[in-house]
Amino acid sequence: MNTIDWSDFEKVELRVGTVIEVEDFPEARKPAYRLKIDFGDEIGVRKSSAQITDIYHKEDLVGRQVVAVVNFPPKQIGPMRSECLVTGFHREDGAVVLARPDSAVPNGAKLA
Repeated sequence: MNTIDWSDFEKVELRVGTVIEVEDFPEARKPAYRLKIDFGDEIGVRKSSAQITDIYHKEDLVGRQVVAVVNFPPKQIGPMRSECLVTGFHREDGAVVLARPDSAVPNGAKLA
């Protein structure tokens, strides 16, 4: 495992946002959804591609809070520009389990 300095960690903007829209993303190489996530007034709404189709249904994601990196540069993924990176953990079967707060916090709250 590589170690980092505290100053490296401080550069990463991990914020909470609420999923407000979910669409299928058939153009993606691996099964994925297109998400729109509300990070509050300071950051606004951002788009992301997320490979979370194994255990999440579109209708279950709307209204759910997620943790995402919001200060990466946009990344072109097929026909869309992903504006944040939704975080999660791989299970043994390869499915991704979303990282999220266990109770509601304000959209845009930064990981402490």
